[in-house]
Amino acid sequence: DHPDIADSLYNIGVVYDNKGEYDHALDSYSKGLKIQEKCLPSDHPDIATTLNNIGVVYDNKGGHDHALDYHTKCLEMRQKCLPSDHPAIARSLNNIGIVHYEKGEYDHALDYYSKCLKMREECLESNHPDIADSLNNIGHVYCRNGEYDRAFDYYSKCLKMREKCLPSDHPDIARSLNNIGEVYCSNGEYDRAFDYYSKCLQIQEKCLTSDHPDIADSLINIGNVHYKKGEYDHALDSYSKGLKIQEKCLPSDHPDIATSLSNIGSVYNSKGEYDRALDYYSKCLTMREKCLPSEHPDIATSLNNIGI
Repeated sequence: DHPDIADSLYNIGVVYDNKGEYDHALDSYSKGLKIQEKCLPSDHPDIATTLNNIGVVYDNKGGHDHALDYHTKCLEMRQKCLPSDHPAIARSLNNIGIVHYEKGEYDHALDYYSKCLKMREECLESNHPDIADSLNNIGHVYCRNGEYDRAFDYYSKCLKMREKCLPSDHPDIARSLNNIGEVYCSNGEYDRAFDYYSKCLQIQEKCLTSDHPDIADSLINIGNVHYKKGEYDHALDSYSKGLKIQEKCLPSDHPDIATSLSNIGSVYNSKGEYDRALDYYSKCLTMREKCLPSEHPDIATSLNNIGI
């Protein structure tokens, strides 16, 4: 029960988490937490950090309620044992915002993201990567709400900051390129969107494992561009490749898998293959009803697609 063993388990968990191997990450973090709770004071910052990381893993696995529980415990512990302007408190606010975003609670997400950004701007250097992360997350909310100009502004600031403070092939730069591509796609500028998505995928293929969920996301986004342009066979190819990766690296009832099923259904619907479309839409709805809150907007989208 030595704390150094807990540290090693924690570090192994971080590697698994970064590789997208979430079950292995959760196992390592949980073993480390058990040791920490035996040998450290109950309000020790290291325990809070492990709680935080377990919350992140649950969120990545689609277990948003579990994630919110761990992040809330972490925040409460950090507020007790750390100075009020400590960066770790900002990190907890950010992570709670992420969970609300994943649950479709965008106003709550924006509130937590804004508090986090304000704290980070006060306690960190002006070009710190964590500030870029906050700008990025606020951009996500505006993009999801259809406020594309505001989203583009936050995403662009984030990319500019990341290009200054991170290596050129860092995964976070790829994510920024992806997000700007999403804005262009939403605005109907499909060629520019394809360019940004492709640059993103090129970086990811260099710095991530071949079955990493971020590569699946890029393939799906490229599929979205093909779909919008009416290139249905290319769209189906990209969507299918993305789904294959997701089924390897994500839990079987993960919301992202449901979205991929929905995307493939949309391709078949546009091609006039209605029975196949209905099959994919129905599978998507069943999965979303299991893994999302009953009033989540994605469930409404699935119901609408089936009616169509």
